[in-house]
Amino acid sequence: MDPKSGKYSPQMQEAIRRRATELYHLAGKAEGQDVQNWYQAEAEILRETAAHVAHPAVVINVEGVVYTGEYDLASAGGYQPGEWEPGDHVPVRLEGDRLFLRRPNGRELETNVVKRIG
Repeated sequence: MDPKSGKYSPQMQEAIRRRATELYHLAGKAEGQDVQNWYQAEAEILRETAAHVAHPAVVINVEGVVYTGEYDLASAGGYQPGEWEPGDHVPVRLEGDRLFLRRPNGRELETNVVKRIG
């Protein structure tokens, strides 16, 4: 374990170090568990951080139901926010929790529905 490896920002390293220290104290200050405590702390902090990562999304009204669909930048096929203007007619299709929006260039933007209102 090398907390100064540069793998994480100084803030992330400090959060992991604090949690590893908490785990050490919770385990009764058991010696020889520093690597295990570090890896457990690292996993917990990364899981917590991932839950707060913003994902790119589109919001669209389909027959009175407002959908928020998150999409993956890597598979968005060059989609750029702003391809549609508010009020534009956007052909869509729903398949379970996936929402496909027909782009002006004819390709589809595939999203995962994360919120429905209405």
